[in-house]
Amino acid sequence: MQLTTPVDLPEKGAQINHRSKILLLGSCFAQNIGLKLRNLKFDICMAPFGTVYNPLSVAAQLKRAWSGEAFTEDSPELFEHNGHWHSFLHHGDFSRNTKPELLHTTNSALGNAHNQIRNADTIILTFGTAYAYLLATDGSIVSNCHKLPARMFERRLLGIDETVRAMSDTLEPIIAARPNVNIILTVSPIRHLRDGAHDNQKSKATLLLAVDELQKAFPCHCDYFPAYEIMLDELRDYRFYAEDMLHPSPTAVEYIWQKFSECHMGNECHELCSKIEEINRALAHRPFDETSEAHKKFLHGTKQKIIAVNEQHPYIDFEKELERCNIPLNK
Repeated sequence: MQLTTPVDLPEKGAQINHRSKILLLGSCFAQNIGLKLRNLKFDICMAPFGTVYNPLSVAAQLKRAWSGEAFTEDSPELFEHNGHWHSFLHHGDFSRNTKPELLHTTNSALGNAHNQIRNADTIILTFGTAYAYLLATDGSIVSNCHKLPARMFERRLLGIDETVRAMSDTLEPIIAARPNVNIILTVSPIRHLRDGAHDNQKSKATLLLAVDELQKAFPCHCDYFPAYEIMLDELRDYRFYAEDMLHPSPTAVEYIWQKFSECHMGNECHELCSKIEEINRALAHRPFDETSEAHKKFLHGTKQKIIAVNEQHPYIDFEKELERCNIPLNK
């Protein structure tokens, strides 16, 4: 009995492994994947500007990461509102009490992103919505409105052509300099019902068609991972949604992650991930008595597993894990 509608995965998706340098930008779904990758010790830079939803803001962030142009006192993206400093290119998580603090935070993250993208072999981009907010004064796209008055913005559905053009202009210099780079495109399965059910569908359709055009424009570099289709077809039951009925539940995120790893990881990478997951589970264990001989042996065994994996894969950083195995047991 077939109880779901299976979604076909790309036959030869871009492959990642623990030597890959990966940059992730886009909606919170990109962060869901990024957290999985980080926990499994992949070399990633995730959301260096914070969560962003529309593809033109993704393009702007990607372009800024590539150029590495630092934010300064005169940067037009920065502004003060209600005693706090914000950036139109960043999520509210980056907002600070003073301008120097904001500059330090944004430039630190930008430096990490610039170093990563200049050496990246994989870029994962997740588009959430084709609706964007533009400043009424000059028509520039903003990544976040930061609770400013609505009269300061114009809300607009982006067009397919302008989305493809903005992303193409951003990707072309990156691909020219990094001819082996792979770009994995996804459309977030999270529904933006604040737009209304019909407008949400128009938005997702715009994104899907734009992604299709980008694949045609860059056939050797752009792959599409069908997270949106997996959520809507294979996991269409509401038990796979969180309480808000919009975001995927942890079970759904795990299921889509498994599909992602099946599509974009080889057997050796899967084996290494299994070993790292075993180490993570061991370190997550909370003993009844931390001073017991049994726990000492457990920590020693875990440490030996880490050392064995690290000897085979010295490019993976296990420093924090080894430190945890050496925590004095009488504290």
